[in-house]
Amino acid sequence: MLYVKAPAKINLTLDVLYKRPDQYHEVEMIMTTVDLADRIGLDSRKDGQILISSSSGFIPNDSRNLAYQAAQLLKDTYGIQEGVLITIDKQIPIAAGLAGGSSDAAATLRGLNKLWNLNLSLDTLAELGAKIGSDVSFCVYGGTALATGRGEKIQELPAPPTCWVVLAKPKIGVSTAQVYGALRLDEVKHPNTKQMIEAIETENYDLMCDSVGNVLETVTFNLHPEVVMIKEQMKRFGADAVLMSGSGPTVFGLVDSESRLSRIYNGLRGFCEEVFAIRMLGERNSLD
Repeated sequence: MLYVKAPAKINLTLDVLYKRPDQYHEVEMIMTTVDLADRIGLDSRKDGQILISSSSGFIPNDSRNLAYQAAQLLKDTYGIQEGVLITIDKQIPIAAGLAGGSSDAAATLRGLNKLWNLNLSLDTLAELGAKIGSDVSFCVYGGTALATGRGEKIQELPAPPTCWVVLAKPKIGVSTAQVYGALRLDEVKHPNTKQMIEAIETENYDLMCDSVGNVLETVTFNLHPEVVMIKEQMKRFGADAVLMSGSGPTVFGLVDSESRLSRIYNGLRGFCEEVFAIRMLGERNSLD
């Protein structure tokens, strides 16, 4: 059995520029991986079948699962006769704006590349990942990056200034399609992506905190008022910057002091069952 880590991501910025002729939205977003991860186990099978076994009853165990799609794509593209049992130990909350499913798919691509001796580069795996979902390419690389296009064009960035991240997810799932469908681009306040890149490159924590922004926030806030409440509580408990990740509903806070970290974490436990105090990873994956 081969094990691969599948870390969650957060969006430090998420901007939507326009709707494309192919009905996708053109996005510009800065993402970074955090130290909250699913664990993917891969065990080769002689019968050619792809099987999914998961610790969570809430994710599909058939071809709707992105990890399944990743294995199927490699089999089809490279004529692989072997099958695989994919074991998913879920730690990342589901439908949370943290790219859990995409990261599982990316970890499956990286792991099967090794298990099946395909010797593909990360760039090739990322190109394959783009066929599965918009966030999969980023998750293949991990680390910190500017993602453009529909999210599949990845430009590597240095790791952000080190700090703690508090994640809080309310007991709801959010439909990304519904959020994008309700987005009114003439009404949004666009984040300053260039300023965020500058903050990361100069390791300026205060500027990073000043530069966070997500155009989808107001849409999700209107659909789910409990997300607003979590954001307000996180600010009240003393986080330096607070933002919703992806299309939500997870909200994260950045904090550079350990004493404030425990105050925010403990304070949020009263409002939310799923609260995590973690570090940013920020470092890119390698093929080893």
